[in-house]
Amino acid sequence: MNRFVAAERALRTAAPHALLDATRAVLMEQYGAEDVELLMADYGLSVLQPVPVLPHTPEPAPPHEPEPVPVHNSPAGRAFGSQRPYCEDGRDGRMRLHLPVSVRGDRLGVLTVTLPGADAVRRWEPELADIAGVLGHEVVVAERDTDLYLQARRKDRLTLAAEMQWQLLPGRSCSRPEYELGAQLEPAYAIFGDNFDWSATADRLMLYVTNGMGEGIEASLLTNLAINALRNARRAGISIADQAALADQAVYAHYRGRCYLSVLMFDFDLATGRTRVVDAGSPQLLRLRDGSVERVTFDAQLPLGMFEETDYVAQDFQVEPGDRLVFVSDGVHAVSSPKGEAYGDSALARAIHSTRLLPAAEVPRAILRELTGHRGGPVADDDALVVCLDWHGKPAGA
Repeated sequence: MNRFVAAERALRTAAPHALLDATRAVLMEQYGAEDVELLMADYGLSVLQPVPVLPHTPEPAPPHEPEPVPVHNSPAGRAFGSQRPYCEDGRDGRMRLHLPVSVRGDRLGVLTVTLPGADAVRRWEPELADIAGVLGHEVVVAERDTDLYLQARRKDRLTLAAEMQWQLLPGRSCSRPEYELGAQLEPAYAIFGDNFDWSATADRLMLYVTNGMGEGIEASLLTNLAINALRNARRAGISIADQAALADQAVYAHYRGRCYLSVLMFDFDLATGRTRVVDAGSPQLLRLRDGSVERVTFDAQLPLGMFEETDYVAQDFQVEPGDRLVFVSDGVHAVSSPKGEAYGDSALARAIHSTRLLPAAEVPRAILRELTGHRGGPVADDDALVVCLDWHGKPAGA
């Protein structure tokens, strides 16, 4: 049997909790691997956390359990950041091949395979990279039935509100020929209100950026209600203006105006870049075009759930190939320095310009690092959300 087919079959038939064991066994048998490790990116995108090897695996256990490694300044982190295989010299002529584990642009972690030498790396790298891709798909499916991979992603305990928010998200990055998306929430282990959501078809991309109200579990419950109301309306196939109206009714019916939610909603036409927008609150949009950063404003409308039966009107917006759109919550835009100075448009523009060469998936974390420096400390008083959209447009001939 073809080696790759054997590896793919082993992963697809493995028990959800035993994907790493199955990967280790088949790569040792078919490719002569001497060790295999799976590292998952933690919620804060600061370290790669090892998935533990099951104690009853029939294959010999590695000589030591791997330790978490930093995303920055590590060989595995280099593969994760670049989304390309990276080879590291090991001991006694062995080579450690680090392979990104991703699903449609959503970066999950890194598969590290120890091979006997450079010849094996040259021979097997393309197939092993494809196997890492298969493993990523299987991890996503397995997460329906086991907590193992979700547990491996956390270096600290999540608050209950944060647990609810992370489970609500579609992913942290996504890519298609027409666009690339990346997003990040902070504080990653104690987020409670801000959120983002996206969904794509063959022709359209819908994107919501949400600025939550309140604190703790109450903020998370409000956001969960609003996002699921928006999804319910979206899946009924109605326009974004009507999606906003139905979600507004759902939030008002439950809270009677005591709590409400700000959201910026976009419906992109993938072929033309023509976009319908509903601005129902405080998230901000800045656009990088031809080297210049500018804030984009829309006609402001009422947040969802503030009053009964609010009508929403969508307005037109146009994106062009090469545009980078950066969306931020007020936990970014309005955060104050120790001297009381708001971060504001000028600092955001500098941060966006300084990260212009990074891929969309890397931009949110980079901007949030700069925000930490402005704040003067690692602990935030409010949620901070950054979403980056790079617009490429429809490929020629597509």
